[in-house]
Amino acid sequence: CYNDIPKKDMIEVKKMGDLVGVKALDILISGAKAKMMGAKAGEYNSGGPVDVSSLTRKCSDDLGLMKQPDKPKFKSALIGIYVRSQPYGGSDKSSNGHRYDSIPFANGMISAGVSCQLVQYVHDEHAKFFDVCKSFDALIVRCNPGQIKADGGDQGKFDDSMRGLRKLGIQVWPSPDVMEFMGAKDALCKIADMNIGLEDTLAYYDPALFTAGFKKTMAFQPRVIKQNRGSSGEGIWIIKLKSGNYCKTYGERSCADDELLDMMEANDNHSEEHTVAEFVEFCVNGRNSKSGTWTSKGVGKYLEGGKAAGGQLVDQRFCPRIVEGELRYNMVADALVGIIHKKPKEGGISAVGGTGSIYTYYGPKEKRFASLTKNFLSIDLPKVMPALGLGEEPIPLWWTSDFINSSPPGTDSKDEKWIVGEFNCSCVGISKCLPAYCKEDTPNACYNDIPKKDMIEVKKMGDLVGVKALDILISGAKAKMMGAKAGEYNSGGPVDVSSLTRKCSDDLGLMKQPDKPKFKSALIGIYVRSQPYGGSDKSSNGHRYDSIPFANGMISAGVSCQLVQYVHDEHAKFFDVCKSFDAL
Repeated sequence: CYNDIPKKDMIEVKKMGDLVGVKALDILISGAKAKMMGAKAGEYNSGGPVDVSSLTRKCSDDLGLMKQPDKPKFKSALIGIYVRSQPYGGSDKSSNGHRYDSIPFANGMISAGVSCQLVQYVHDEHAKFFDVCKSFDALIVRCNPGQIKADGGDQGKFDDSMRGLRKLGIQVWPSPDVMEFMGAKDALCKIADMNIGLEDTLAYYDPALFTAGFKKTMAFQPRVIKQNRGSSGEGIWIIKLKSGNYCKTYGERSCADDELLDMMEANDNHSEEHTVAEFVEFCVNGRNSKSGTWTSKGVGKYLEGGKAAGGQLVDQRFCPRIVEGELRYNMVADALVGIIHKKPKEGGISAVGGTGSIYTYYGPKEKRFASLTKNFLSIDLPKVMPALGLGEEPIPLWWTSDFINSSPPGTDSKDEKWIVGEFNCSCVGISKCLPAYCKEDTPNACYNDIPKKDMIEVKKMGDLVGVKALDILISGAKAKMMGAKAGEYNSGGPVDVSSLTRKCSDDLGLMKQPDKPKFKSALIGIYVRSQPYGGSDKSSNGHRYDSIPFANGMISAGVSCQLVQYVHDEHAKFFDVCKSFDAL
């Protein structure tokens, strides 16, 4: 035995064994480091685990992307778009064709044990693309607004197909509905009664209601009118009565058509002067002889198409402390990762990029904003998604909320009321990755151009995205594993059995059917209508007492298993339906 090895030899034996361990450790560490190393120029790490070889690849490489996990906990893809008619593939691209901040998101997923392949949507192969996407558990959509259309595609068609994947149980971040409802300006009306809202926030979808409502609110106090479709402040107007003739109480009077408005547009802080009638006409019908001459870059027609097409205007009280700046909270799901104070240029009101505004960056625990942070994260945030009609959707992985101080000057910081000016979850960028995007003077910009000191922060954000995404995917998987509750029915598909009589009251305990079943089966039972409980072998819901374990075993193996009861009165119909199953 081992103890028979002479002590004098054991010294040498131990040295050999220890050296084996040291060398093995070196090899294992090298292998681990190799996995952590991102792809080099010309290398491509997005080929698996899901086979995407049938899709057109518009990027030249996956520079910086880590190798995919050998045994991924879940399989995800980051969806991008390369606009073939635009330089570099779009204004947000690195020189290899990927969006400038795609790699940190994907690497965060990979670090969490979730594979994340970089895949580009090409509208010419729409059907094939979405067929491939069915093999993923989750998709991170990073297509900048307007880019699908710019490439010749149909955004509505893309969104509808993403909704179809959501119905299959595939997670989409953010889903089209989340982007639409969070990004719509009337979201401010839906949170008006929260601490982060203003109770006098109104939304208009109809020209007549807008005309009457605006004349009444404008007569009372300065207003901010926000169109729904614009970006970067276009179509957001800060408006005051030139005469200053405000009434003391709301509704006391309405503005006349010829009253002059002093207006500033948030996209570039330019000023205009128009009558009430001209402004209403511009908002409803755009530029014409009735609306006067406009220097705005916009075209008006903010209500065009009605509510269904996104035509809306939001009317909100003007908060004069906007001149002190607004706060942008950068969020990863429910976690705050950073705060940006955006102060307008002197004399301006808007702090959008390119207007000379000053940006100051703070950490998530900044003391001066501690009261807002605590109240927002602990009190209002859990209510936001339900208030927007998105109670069944998770909070977006990467999103922002902009806050404006609505308190009178001199209010103690702990008592200040900050109100939301906008939510944004539509392809929000990571600002510290901006050195990686191409422009005229940096046509070869790439992932490696992000400064090392910024890369540390970028990695933290990406890793947190991966952690939060994994939590959501695990929660979703657990929900699928949970059996039906009393009154719930999980046997409605994938085979349509709605034409058959159902004699059970529920499917208590039956797991949800697989989203993509390997095969389709049914467990056939019978309810004896003349006997107590439907037969001596029945549970109180009408199923045989041991049906659920058999069916759940099939479902756990990836085979759908619907509980179906034979009723002899519909014999022919029953067996016609059964032809759609692979097994009974």
